[in-house]
Amino acid sequence: MSQSPEKPTPIAHSIPTTASGSPIPNLENLLLSVFMESIPDYIYFKDLQSRFVAVSKSKADKDGKQPSDFVGKSDFDFFAPEFAQRAFAEEQAIIVSGEPVLEQLQKTIRHDGSVIWVVASKLPWRDQDGKVIGTFGMSRNVTKTVETQKALEDSNRQLMEATRQAGMAEVATGVLHNVGNVLTSINVTANLISDRFRDSKVTSIFKVCALLREHQNNLGDFFTNDPRASKLPTYLESLANNLDKERVDTMSDLSTLLKSIDHIKDIIWMQQSYASVAGMVEPLVPSETIEDAIKLSTNALQRHNVHVEKQFAQTPAARAERHKVLQILVNLISNAKKAMDCKEPSQRKMLIRVENGADESVVIKIVDNGIGIPPENLTKIFSHGFTTRKDGHGFGLHSSALAAKQMGGSLNAQSDGVGQGATFTLSLPRWKEAKPGTTPPNLVVKSPADCFGADAVKPKV
Repeated sequence: MSQSPEKPTPIAHSIPTTASGSPIPNLENLLLSVFMESIPDYIYFKDLQSRFVAVSKSKADKDGKQPSDFVGKSDFDFFAPEFAQRAFAEEQAIIVSGEPVLEQLQKTIRHDGSVIWVVASKLPWRDQDGKVIGTFGMSRNVTKTVETQKALEDSNRQLMEATRQAGMAEVATGVLHNVGNVLTSINVTANLISDRFRDSKVTSIFKVCALLREHQNNLGDFFTNDPRASKLPTYLESLANNLDKERVDTMSDLSTLLKSIDHIKDIIWMQQSYASVAGMVEPLVPSETIEDAIKLSTNALQRHNVHVEKQFAQTPAARAERHKVLQILVNLISNAKKAMDCKEPSQRKMLIRVENGADESVVIKIVDNGIGIPPENLTKIFSHGFTTRKDGHGFGLHSSALAAKQMGGSLNAQSDGVGQGATFTLSLPRWKEAKPGTTPPNLVVKSPADCFGADAVKPKV
């Protein structure tokens, strides 16, 4: 059985010796030499004029030189003038003040234009009496770390731009759906007007005029003896009534056309107003943005027979970017609508609530009584690329969660499981300067039971 090695006996001061047992000569110089030869960080010592006295082998290797090549020279001999001047000024300040500069991220530009990033510490070099005789420093090459971080930031920036574009596309789809719906109405109304004028009774007036012109030289005899003349008053009265009805119907259709055109203008104006404030944080009244999101989703909601209930409690304004909140809400409403495809059309009910949240937040909840979310998916649904729909891209919820986080808020989901519906909660910070009260005092706030029915399975709110 092997024995464990014995613990060395402590001594007051350990002095390394040679193989023969004699003390190693010039031990301190040897230790410094080994240190400067072996350490991977860049070490240097400089005199009062910022000229190199000694450098580590790693620093010399970095610049393709020998340590002796640096002795007596300065940064001006190896680096770009801008960097060398900055380093010189910093070292002279350390010599004067005696204060070190620690853990500073620096960008080093070589003469060949290549860039190196280092974390550097510079300290005053003192003699045995404490007098400053120069500076020394240590730098660690973190170029790969900085480049990796930059790549991650670039990727995140591209992802956020993609999320913005995706959100804009979602809103634009709502705009196109609504405009298309109104254009259909305009087309129907225009065809009605066209058909009415094509079949108009106004041409009958020409027949009356032709008959009167035929007897213009003996109108008295015509009205006295011609049986057709006796029918003219009744015929003209009937014609007048028909023409007046045409006028009324045409005016009504023209009014519908004007309203439809105004509706299109309102939709476009709303989209432009949101686009014009992109990136601007402002006081946001949740109920107004919710109404805009519902308008953009009206066509799809009506097509899928989704009944929307609204509960707007009194809250202060939220601190948010309007276009981002609109994109989030349009996406959540779209998801809730699709989640209810499994329900009978008469049972598809969506509840949109505005509440005061904890930690001085304003909360918007989108509640549906649809297919629900399995527990194992609750932690996945906000991941990029995750989707349970065949036609889904797994991007909407991920981009919405990122947008909420950018505004200092959050987006989360709750569900009691499959078939139990789901609740998506958007929390936004309050605009503290805003006055509370986005809901009329006489608004009757309905309970979830009022919205979903007393016997229906209620989603968790």
